Amino acid sequence: MTYFDALILSIVEGVSEFLPISSTGHLVLVSELLKIQQTEFVKSFEIIIQLGAILAVVAFYFKTLTSSIMVWKKVLTAFLPTAVIGFILYKFIKGYLIGNESVTLLSLLIGGVLLIILELKYKEKEHHVESVENLTYKNAFLIGVAQSLAVIPGVSRSAATIISALFLGTKRKTAVEFSFFLAVPTMLAATGLDILKTKLAFTGPELMSLTIGFIGSFIVALLSIKFLLRFIRSSTFIPFGVYRIVIAILFWLFIIK
Repeated sequence: MTYFDALILSIVEGVSEFLPISSTGHLVLVSELLKIQQTEFVKSFEIIIQLGAILAVVAFYFKTLTSSIMVWKKVLTAFLPTAVIGFILYKFIKGYLIGNESVTLLSLLIGGVLLIILELKYKEKEHHVESVENLTYKNAFLIGVAQSLAVIPGVSRSAATIISALFLGTKRKTAVEFSFFLAVPTMLAATGLDILKTKLAFTGPELMSLTIGFIGSFIVALLSIKFLLRFIRSSTFIPFGVYRIVIAILFWLFIIK
């Protein structure tokens, strides 16, 4: 991996982490385009640079995250299913799922179809949950169960959380913000577990690539968060569903050998 590759992947991560299009899936596909071999370091890189995007959430919602205990209670409740599944299946996820182009494309395709179907059926109503604090613990946990499916590359953590939150009767803005907040412990745990397993056994150039990836993803993720919050004021997630389907078909036809 060159430093240019690291920069490109950091931009992809920053753009896609909070959009319902799968950041992991896009990192896998862009790595394929750039002819980056899926080594153990590259797999770790794709996990660790997500910390930059998560730091963007902390910076953007610093006041909320440092002042509301109730938000953290709901977030940690939702985090539990992913924590358990991620820890138990770590070797399988990193060894067989991350970097698997076929699994990624199939997940992108199916997720795109589901996103469109849900949006066609979803109608925001006055009684829908309008703040993260008002989510029930049961619904928070169910959203977390849905998020655990995102260990499969291409599913999209944000898509899984947003779709499930909307299905459970949450207003669109609240669903998106809860997805943002839930990313914090989820990505911290994923990165921490990977660092623990690899024991930070990286070379100097690899550490530089990680630094580039971290800073790049942080800056781009800030812009991505602002874009999504503006987008949902007047638009649905259908364009993202269509995009997922199109990109999956194009890669399957022209890129994946």
